[in-house]
Amino acid sequence: MNPTPARPLGAARPNRQRRTAQVLLGLLVGLSCAICAPARAQPLAADEFRVTLLGTGSPAPAMNRFGPGVLVQAGGKNLLIDSGRGGTQRLRQAGLRLGQVDAVFLTHLHSDHVVGLPDLWLTGWLQTDYAQRKGPFVVFGPTGTQALMDGLAKAFDWDIQARIADQQLDPAVIRAQVTEIKPGVVFDQGGVRVTAIEVDHGELLKPAFGFRIEHAGRSVTVSGDTRFSENLIKQAAGTDLLIHQVAAVRAELLANPVFKIILAHHTQPEEAGIVFTRVKPKLAVYYHFVLLGTPGVPAVKEADVFDMTRKTYAGPLLIGEDLMAFRLDADQVVPLPRRVP
Repeated sequence: MNPTPARPLGAARPNRQRRTAQVLLGLLVGLSCAICAPARAQPLAADEFRVTLLGTGSPAPAMNRFGPGVLVQAGGKNLLIDSGRGGTQRLRQAGLRLGQVDAVFLTHLHSDHVVGLPDLWLTGWLQTDYAQRKGPFVVFGPTGTQALMDGLAKAFDWDIQARIADQQLDPAVIRAQVTEIKPGVVFDQGGVRVTAIEVDHGELLKPAFGFRIEHAGRSVTVSGDTRFSENLIKQAAGTDLLIHQVAAVRAELLANPVFKIILAHHTQPEEAGIVFTRVKPKLAVYYHFVLLGTPGVPAVKEADVFDMTRKTYAGPLLIGEDLMAFRLDADQVVPLPRRVP
């Protein structure tokens, strides 16, 4: 009779090892399902006009402020203004499948506004639950947008061809349908109208646009990146919700040549306050915070931006945060409960 082989001291029994592995596998599967499952956003009413700040940050890789992106939902359309870093994650947190985005509108082609575009384009093509785009990828943007999408198609050609062959994904759905825009109405479908507003991001950074989105007598205007712009004030007049970028630096850093260039391309708080005062929105909201600092001199805080704006504007004002959302009613703009990232 052969004796039972001795088990090394401290070794787990084989069936215990299997059970442990099964538990760990179950936890991993559950975690992955939780990550991919649709977020439970507040349901959208049939006639609701909702605006969600997906990203309110800058090129700085901040965990609480992802790259610039604004989701506008109205008239059955899901429209995305810019596609900055982390936009796909924020779309999921806002309760959308990536394939539910009907069109993307690019304010300009700086990398922080478009770096999330290939993720949305490629990942939205997948036919998993979190993606499921059914038609071409629709993009409106300034001159250079077609070249951008053509370049992405070349860069990701291996992935595209592999997925067509291996997963039988529809080649028509990875096609980018690009419209290079000029100032004026660029989109008018189902009662939703989008007007491109030429703004001033600097002499060497043309063209750059803001967008005004209108539906059923209500509107939101998103500034994009701009210096103080008379044209934006004119085109945004009477808008219900004005979402505007802002840049600031402490006085002791104004001599920094890099910071001087950055500030010269953006609107500072006191200037934005003048814009708000003249446009007279029901609510003004800051996004795309470009707050500059060094290891020795900390960046301006959002509370300081608010106080500086109050020198030139006394009306309704909010400091935007990622996943902050608003409902545009006929007579008011209502902030909705924020989904904490």
